[in-house]
Amino acid sequence: MKTIKLIPVNQSKNSVISSSSHSAKSNNNGQSLDALGRALTDVRISLIDKCNFRCTYCMPKSVFNHNYQFLTKNDLLSFSEVYLLSSAFVKLGTEKIRLTGGEPLLRKNIDILIKEIADLRTMRNNPVEIALTTNGVLLMDKAEKLLDAGLKRITVSLDSLDQSIFESLSDTNFNVKKILRGIEHAKKIGLGVKVNMVVKRGVNDCQIIPMAEYFKENQITLRFIEFMDVGSVNSWEKQKVFSSQEVLDLLNQKFNFVYAGRDNVSEVSEKWKYVDDSAEIGLISSVSKPFCRNCSRARVSAEGILYTCLFASSGVDLKPILRAKINEAKHRTINNENRIVHNLKKNIGNLWSLRNDRYSELRITNPKRLVGKKIEMSYIGG
Repeated sequence: MKTIKLIPVNQSKNSVISSSSHSAKSNNNGQSLDALGRALTDVRISLIDKCNFRCTYCMPKSVFNHNYQFLTKNDLLSFSEVYLLSSAFVKLGTEKIRLTGGEPLLRKNIDILIKEIADLRTMRNNPVEIALTTNGVLLMDKAEKLLDAGLKRITVSLDSLDQSIFESLSDTNFNVKKILRGIEHAKKIGLGVKVNMVVKRGVNDCQIIPMAEYFKENQITLRFIEFMDVGSVNSWEKQKVFSSQEVLDLLNQKFNFVYAGRDNVSEVSEKWKYVDDSAEIGLISSVSKPFCRNCSRARVSAEGILYTCLFASSGVDLKPILRAKINEAKHRTINNENRIVHNLKKNIGNLWSLRNDRYSELRITNPKRLVGKKIEMSYIGG
C-alpha cells in the first residue's frame, strides 16, 4: 500500500477569493499589507518536492521512502508558470524571491528560470533579489551557471562537519567535504553565501563550536536555527530544542561577540559579530523568541499552492489561474500572460489582506489551539 502525500486534508482547491467584503490594503510603498499590517516583501517558491537527503527533521526515510507518492512532472509548476507567479508577487511589492524545494538543484535547467526572473523589477525599479536554498551537494557543478543567470545569494543547509553525525542527520552517505568544496567555490566566484545549521539537543549540539570555528575562518555567516515543529512527521519535542540563548552561551565561552541586531524589521535572524574580525553568526529563534509579528513571507508549494505561514494547515491552489484557458487560446500570448498575472495579483492580494497568522506566538501563549496536522517542510520549502 502506497503512502499518501502528507499535505493538509483541509487544503483549499479554490483559487477565487472574494473581495466583496473587504479591500486589499497597501503601505506608502504600494506593498500589500495583511490584517496585522505586515507587508508582502518576500516569497519562497518551491520548485520540487523531491530531495536527495532524508534529514530526520524534514524528510524522514520512514515516511519518504520508495512507496511515497511524490508530485508528478505535470503536477509541478512549469518554469513559465513560476515566472508568471513571480511577476504577480513583484507587482504586489515583493522584493526578494527565494527558490526552495525539496532540493531545487534537482530541477533541470534551473538557470533558465533564474535568468527569466532576474529581468523582473521591483516597485522601486530595482532588480528583484533572487536567492536559493540548497543542501549543497550539487553546488560545485552548478554554481557558475547560477551566478551567470542572475542568482545573488545561496543558503546552504549543513548541520555538521563530522561525517558520522552528518550521515545520521541527513540519512545519506554523501561526503561533507564535497559540500564544503561547493560552498567555498560559490563564495570564490562571487555568490553571497550563508550556512544554516539546525541544532538538535543531544544530536549535533557538539558541532556548534567546530562549525563556528570553520566558517569564521572562511568568513561565511553561520546561522543557528532552533529545531522547529514544522509539519507532523519530524518527531518534534520541546526538550529536543537547543535554544538560541544556549547556543550563544556556549559560543561565548570561546569567542567574543557584539550584538548587531537585524538587517530589517522582518528579518528572522539576529546577528552577532565577532569582535576580532568581520565575520558574524545569526540566531533564528522561532521557538524561544517568536518573530511572527513582523513576518513578511508568503510560500508557494511546487504544485502552486499558496501558504501564508510556515506552520500552515491549509492553502489556496493557484494552478487554476495559472493554467486557465483564457479566451480558449491554444497558446499563451503576451496579452494572455498579462491577464493571468493580473488575476494572480488580485487573488494573492486578497488572500494576503486576510492573513493574520502568528503560530509561533500562539505556541507560547496558547499551545492547545495548535493541535492538528501541518504542512511538511519538504513540501512547502522551509
